[in-house]
Amino acid sequence: MAEYIYLLKVTRPAMLTEGPTIDEEQALDAHFRYLQEQLTAGRVVLFGRTQTTHADTFGVVIFEADDDDQAQAFMRADPALAEGCMEGEVFPYLIAGMRPMS
Repeated sequence: MAEYIYLLKVTRPAMLTEGPTIDEEQALDAHFRYLQEQLTAGRVVLFGRTQTTHADTFGVVIFEADDDDQAQAFMRADPALAEGCMEGEVFPYLIAGMRPMS
């Protein structure tokens, strides 16, 4: 397994300042559940987002996949991307260091 990272950005920046629509809220809930399930299964290493409310806010997901095609498929299966409230880009990634989690 290789490590990958995908970066996420909202497709409607007003979602950050005005709040999500009902459809966006459902997609975001499904997005969080998807990533939490993958974390529990050991496929996701970590996920999170910047804590800002302007257009350059972004999220990251570091995960493992067998190859580039599987990494792309994993990202595209994320409900936030599948439902169109976020867009993403995936890259091969190498964790070079990480502090132990307490």
